[in-house]
Amino acid sequence: MPLPTPSPFTSEELQRYKRHLVLRDVGGAGQQRLKAARVLVVGAGGLGAPLLMYLAAAGVGTIGVVDDDRVSLDNLQRQIVHETAAVGIAKVESAQATIGRINPHVSVEAHACRLTADNALALIGRYDIIADGSDNFATRYLVSDACYLAAKTLVFAAVGPFDGYITTLKPHLKAEDGTPNPTYRCLFPVAPPPGLVANCSEVGVLGAVVGVVGTLQATEVLKEIVGIGEGLVGRLMMYDALGARFDTVKYGWNPDNPLSGRAAVIKDLSGHKGAG
Repeated sequence: MPLPTPSPFTSEELQRYKRHLVLRDVGGAGQQRLKAARVLVVGAGGLGAPLLMYLAAAGVGTIGVVDDDRVSLDNLQRQIVHETAAVGIAKVESAQATIGRINPHVSVEAHACRLTADNALALIGRYDIIADGSDNFATRYLVSDACYLAAKTLVFAAVGPFDGYITTLKPHLKAEDGTPNPTYRCLFPVAPPPGLVANCSEVGVLGAVVGVVGTLQATEVLKEIVGIGEGLVGRLMMYDALGARFDTVKYGWNPDNPLSGRAAVIKDLSGHKGAG
């Protein structure tokens, strides 16, 4: 991200972000980028919970959160952005209240709606970086396609009962050799048949695993904003909690994919009408 016009930090902000300001790879310039950044988080659930909290703590200036669900008691084992008193209220409202307690310098834009083909481009277009923590394939393909069409960076993550994976997608840009960066459709060409992949309500999930993956997702978002380190473009990081290990595999652009391939047929989001 380009360096924003400097906005003076208050004395309270200087103290709050002291550990970033003395960090050589972040410093004042990096903290200014964080303060100026606009990040949209899709889903205020298991992944969205630690993601939202760490983005807020880091000083990301504007955080959007989109979710049409309400907090329920069986969320609380893993969705740490919500508390018992929030049961029954909209997740975006609960998350907004928690973020306000974590960091009053952060602005939260709560979108209490479902992301659809009708609103995705308008919502995504308002932000610099998108972080997808949704829990269904229809939304994942929708978010990915919309980010490509809107030329936005997408940091994507998903979890299973004891595992998770994360990658960064920048298909609107090209690799150093001139080939396009891969899309979500390059990594997962088609969604699995309905019922093949069970969700956490059916098979369960270890809450702390979601915390690990959501925190990794937050780290990748912060790296993208500040412009440091090696990102996960073209690489899928996988976490196996039971085996206590991380693995990374490389993947590339598929010239036959329907979104960004040589004979691309997806030009808008009309194919997503009725999905989700």
